[in-house]
Amino acid sequence: MTGRYGNIDYPRLTKSAFLLGVTLFAAGALAELVGHAAFGTLPGWQNTLFLDMEILGIAVALLAPLLFGVVLPLTE
Repeated sequence: MTGRYGNIDYPRLTKSAFLLGVTLFAAGALAELVGHAAFGTLPGWQNTLFLDMEILGIAVALLAPLLFGVVLPLTE
């Protein structure tokens, strides 16, 4: 039986979104560390970009399991 939204694979979607958040956080943190180690002082826009990547990665990693693992399956 298919749900109201079709045949959505919620476990795969939850894992993928969580890994996207972790990847965003890791890429932002690693880029900031490598950038400061290699070039010393980075321009303001790069610091802002890397910080935003870290914040967005944390938000996605925390909210994805709640949204795709709990809320959306309950609405089916």
